[in-house]
Amino acid sequence: MRRIIDFLRRPRSGTDTPRPYSAARRLGACAAVLSLFTILTPAAAQDLPGVPAIRDDLTPKDLARVRAITRPATDFSKPEQFELMQGGAGTTKKRVNADSFSHSSANITFEEEGTFKLGNAIFRKNWVSSPSSTQASDGLGPLFNARACQSCHLKDGRGHPPEGSADATSMFLRLAREAGTEEEKQAVASHQVLNFPDPVYGTQLQDLAVPGLASEGRMRIDYEEMPVTLDDGTVVSLRKPAYSVENPGYGPLDKRTTLSPRIANPMIGLGLVEQIHPADILANADPDDADGDGISGRASIVRDTLSGELALGRFGWKAQTATIRQQSSDALAGDIGISSPEVPHHWGDCTPAQKACLDMPTGVQPRLGDTEAPEPIMELVTFYSQNLAVPARRNIDKPQVLAGKRAFYDMGCTSCHTPKFVTRRDAPNKAHAFQLIWPYSDFLLHDMGEGLADGQQVGVADGYEWRTPPLWGIGLTQRVNNHTFFLHDGRARNLTEAILWHGGEAQSARDKFAAASAEEREALIGFLESL
Repeated sequence: MRRIIDFLRRPRSGTDTPRPYSAARRLGACAAVLSLFTILTPAAAQDLPGVPAIRDDLTPKDLARVRAITRPATDFSKPEQFELMQGGAGTTKKRVNADSFSHSSANITFEEEGTFKLGNAIFRKNWVSSPSSTQASDGLGPLFNARACQSCHLKDGRGHPPEGSADATSMFLRLAREAGTEEEKQAVASHQVLNFPDPVYGTQLQDLAVPGLASEGRMRIDYEEMPVTLDDGTVVSLRKPAYSVENPGYGPLDKRTTLSPRIANPMIGLGLVEQIHPADILANADPDDADGDGISGRASIVRDTLSGELALGRFGWKAQTATIRQQSSDALAGDIGISSPEVPHHWGDCTPAQKACLDMPTGVQPRLGDTEAPEPIMELVTFYSQNLAVPARRNIDKPQVLAGKRAFYDMGCTSCHTPKFVTRRDAPNKAHAFQLIWPYSDFLLHDMGEGLADGQQVGVADGYEWRTPPLWGIGLTQRVNNHTFFLHDGRARNLTEAILWHGGEAQSARDKFAAASAEEREALIGFLESL
């Protein structure tokens, strides 16, 4: 077992004392290691071809090149080579404006550009309730949160809380409970399910419904302001949210159901993330904190719905999804109520307890396919989602930005926000192959402390763990989405607040930020805004 742990870990910077873990957390870490042990054995490798423990796509010469180019930075007097092009050759250099997240990858072919535009049209189109004269757009709901993908992923960017209005289109409440019986626990352990829905309301609260049907209720957020004093006397007010459901349309929620708020993630660079070799993600995992640095990132192992095989989760707030296709299918079903080959639920998230919902007509058109979003539709949506370009960096040679980058390293932020990877040489699309990319994420699960805990288990992720989100494009949030709300529920109103909410494994980095001078903090924020 120790050899497996040693194999997975890599040296990290920092000498912080590791945070003590509860017995439950220790058992969880051991379970994760056992899961990875199963993955890394030769026998299991045959059952899990998508999760090799070493890079099997490179020659020794190429592997040496990759290791050299992805080494952590040591010289902060100037930008690193290729740092401007944070999305590799697909990086868009178009003028920075509100459309900065909506450009296609710069290195796709002319023919692929046409496919991208068709996918964009589907991503933006409003679905309608059945029956209607449109037919190809039938199938909305019957219960839903949005009418179009673009309604949640505003300008292909970041969602936000319903600030000052009732509009919660780009944010919803995930509903789930942990396993209760031995049978349920086994279903989670074998990756057959991620968790269990509310018996009446399903997997998420839907605040909209088609005509003639009651919605499920509305999300309510109550904020409490919490002043935090930094070491230099600066006072920053953090807002602590409390969530509840107003006017539940189908009776009370189950007492075991937890509420987890989620805002929509930006769409840029997803195809590149999908082509990071699993071995490079697993190399950063240290589930038992074997090196004692207080950082114990865990890999999320999930089951690919289409293939039925185990895979490495890398998408979603808790890394609960292995592929963009699956993420798209889940969102269509849960958010809009549209069925697909992966999730053939024609009534969306309606449960057996919601008979009126199940009595509604569906949008399935036999001449088009046996689901509301049949194979051709899913191919276009997936291609579009895989090829939204990452914008080029800005101000990378500015002294303040370079100083902020040094602070980012010195404070230990790179322990989770891994700066760079080189994608697979054998990626299905040449546009994604062998690209040096700078997502600033390790795509692992980390305990983020009590303050950010949602109490909701999602597969191997417990109620304290979240996937490290990529940071590329974060500095353009205001320009694209007209807001600066960050974290999984948008509670942080700016980047400073987002950093100060970090706890758990990130407590040390957060405390170093709080102890820094105003100049150093401003430099760090300047660096983040350049991404």
